Amino acid sequence: MKISIITVCFNAAETIRSTIDSIASQIYHNIEHIIVDGGSQDGTRVIIASSNSVSKYIFEPDDGIYDAMNKGIKAATGDIVGILNADDFYENENVLSDVAAAFSDPLTDVVYGDLVYVDKENTDKIIRYWKSRCFVPGLFQRGWMPAHPTFFVRKHYFDELGYYDTEYKIQSDFELTMRFLEIHRLNSVYLPNIMIKMRMGGVSNNSISNIIKGNIESYKACKKNNLNVPIYFHLIKILSRIPQFWRRP
Repeated sequence: MKISIITVCFNAAETIRSTIDSIASQIYHNIEHIIVDGGSQDGTRVIIASSNSVSKYIFEPDDGIYDAMNKGIKAATGDIVGILNADDFYENENVLSDVAAAFSDPLTDVVYGDLVYVDKENTDKIIRYWKSRCFVPGLFQRGWMPAHPTFFVRKHYFDELGYYDTEYKIQSDFELTMRFLEIHRLNSVYLPNIMIKMRMGGVSNNSISNIIKGNIESYKACKKNNLNVPIYFHLIKILSRIPQFWRRP
C-alpha cells in the first residue's frame, strides 16, 4: 500500500527541511512525497533539490493553496493521500505505519487523529491541542471537523466525490472533510494519537480577518452542501475551538 503525501509551499525555506525530514524518517517506507511549490524565491528550491526523499517536485504558479493541493493529488500514484504542509511535521516516526495499519481494513475509507499547534520557534511548546473524536452524523452542524493535516483518504474518492473546492480560499478543507464524512458518510477511523505538530500562523488563523472570513466560508459551504445550520453557526464553530487552548495531552 503506497501512501502519497502532498506538501504545498511558497517561500518556506525556514521550515521545509523539517517537513521533508519528518516524512523521510517514518518507519513505513512505501511513501511518495510530492511537493507543490507556487514559485519560491527564497532558497526553498535548493533545500528540496538537496533531498533524495522527495518523489516529485512541481514548481509553477497556482491559484492558491487548495489549487496546489489538487495538483498534488492529481499527480499522486498512491493508494492513500494525506496532506503535510511546509509548517507541519509528524509527531513521531510511527505515524504513517499507524495510518497504514488502519487502512489494512478494506472497509476503512478515511483515517484521522489529533494535532497540536506549537510555537513557531520552540516546537516543544504547545499552544493549542486539537483532540478529535470518532465521527457521528451531525457533528459538522455543531462546528466540528477533523484536524485537516491528519486527514488521510483513499485516493479514488477524490475522483468520485470531488477535489478541494477552490471557491473557498480559507476553509476548503472544512468543506471537503464535511462532504466526505457528513454528506457521503465515508467509513472513518479515528486514531486517538497526536499525529501532527503544526506551527502557529497558518492561513486560517493568522489574523482576526481571516478567522472571520473562514467562518463565513464554512457557513456558505454548509449551505452549498444542503446542510441545515443556523445563522449563528460561525459562533458555534468559534466557541467549539476555545477549549483547545487550555486542554493539554
